[in-house]
Amino acid sequence: MEINIVDKYEKLEKVGEGTYGKVYKAQDKATGQLVALKKTRLEMDEEGIPPTALREISLLNLLSHSIYVVRLLAVEQAAKNGKPILYLVFEFLDTDLKKYLDVYRRGPNAGPLPTQLVKNFLYQLCKGVAHCHGHGVLHRDLKPQNLLVDKEKGILKIADLGLGRAFTVPMKSYTHEIVTLWYRAPEVLLGATHYSTGVDMWSVGCIFAEMVRRQALFPGDSELQQLLHIFRLMGTPSEEQWPGVSGLRDWHEFPQWKPQSLARAVPTLEPEGVDLLSKMLQLDPSNRISAIAAMEHPYFDSLDKSQF
Repeated sequence: MEINIVDKYEKLEKVGEGTYGKVYKAQDKATGQLVALKKTRLEMDEEGIPPTALREISLLNLLSHSIYVVRLLAVEQAAKNGKPILYLVFEFLDTDLKKYLDVYRRGPNAGPLPTQLVKNFLYQLCKGVAHCHGHGVLHRDLKPQNLLVDKEKGILKIADLGLGRAFTVPMKSYTHEIVTLWYRAPEVLLGATHYSTGVDMWSVGCIFAEMVRRQALFPGDSELQQLLHIFRLMGTPSEEQWPGVSGLRDWHEFPQWKPQSLARAVPTLEPEGVDLLSKMLQLDPSNRISAIAAMEHPYFDSLDKSQF
């Protein structure tokens, strides 16, 4: 059913250009609830919503049963200049992990994140990722900007999820801000066409390190620089360590670096944490720890898991 989006929601402000289109903070006129309205860029034909998009929306609906995934509340179809537009209506959270970390990075209260908070957020992230992977969904673009934080409840939620195929992820976002590569797995940077749950676990590792260090572990500004950052710390992979790596599309003869101490890159992280991080940052994706196994790691032993 087509609705006039203006009749149902009052747009309060544009809060960003998401990976998939404009995002507005809005209020549901009937209930007063604050929502995030995502206006999707979707090639729609006269037939209406393409089946791929419908599949992904039903998947999103399924995934949002976890409190660690941002909830999809409704899907609204509207029209502009005779062209159909799809709005996805999500619960609204006013901060993300990047903004949350910025408070600790600079400003009057700058300082390390409390150890228990890092554990708490990382555990929730693993739980959300395990939920997605359990439904066969890869996120493929996990980064602090799309992990939303409910500050009052202390809950971390995964956003920008599952719209992988019908809504293409551009290399440049529409504000010409380069899509960040800092959390991207080496197999993706090397042009692998088939990848698995390991792509998300690499990103989780990078986010973990950043919560501890308060700065990105691999802050590359191009795909090549990104790979060099990774190889300088983790060592340049060989066929022995990572079978098939030299057959990937963008493999070149890279400088040969030996692995450095990961503990030195995250000096304040306890040994159990360094061990978990090293299991997430394995160069060969098939050697990376799964989200479900990560939740059982001794690093989380001091956490009261009954609260999750």
